[in-house]
Amino acid sequence: MPVHASIEPLAWESEFFGIPSAILRLNDDAPRLTRADFAPWQRLQAKIPAERHDLLDALQQQRFALVEGEIDLAIAVTQQACPGAEIASADDIPVLRQLAAEAFAQSRFRTPWYAAGDSGRFYAQWIENAVKGTFDHLCLVFRAPEGTIQGFVSLRKLNDSEARIGLLAGRGMGEKLMQAALSWAGQQQLSTLRVATQMGNTAALKRYIASGANIEATAYWLYR
Repeated sequence: MPVHASIEPLAWESEFFGIPSAILRLNDDAPRLTRADFAPWQRLQAKIPAERHDLLDALQQQRFALVEGEIDLAIAVTQQACPGAEIASADDIPVLRQLAAEAFAQSRFRTPWYAAGDSGRFYAQWIENAVKGTFDHLCLVFRAPEGTIQGFVSLRKLNDSEARIGLLAGRGMGEKLMQAALSWAGQQQLSTLRVATQMGNTAALKRYIASGANIEATAYWLYR
């Protein structure tokens, strides 16, 4: 079964992981790819709608392997207060990096596709960038009375009506973090807050649904 797609280099990931990487942009009108097209890339990624079994079969025939499933959700923003949430500062970066590395050690950037520790390193950099306003626009945190960070959520404004949660972590803090994210989105006069999670992360999925989220799409990530 043929695969029709363009190949888009992933410059930042290639540099960060030290692995020449690209992603397939699948399109039925794109050229048919051959194994020669795949040869320059040490890591090729593809994200497909979960309902496209034809694409799943075609990619597996080209030696792509299923890495994980993803669920994308959307929440209608309602005005609400959330006392206690603070915008993280540069002084918080070392602690946030450690927390993110521990919380996201088993993402799609895990072994055997990437080196041990790469997943944690990737998300540590993500949360640092969020504090600095790079990619995600900010990071909100909750602190214990003595100042220890108990949980964090990063957020990115997509357009005039939507925002997306990047990273969210904190044991027992899910409800408060979601309230903080929705409160921020309300202050920005946005109407929709989006978030994605792994299909296997049932705890996160339950939390998002309890906060009013509806499932909008499901997808599979595959690597070669």
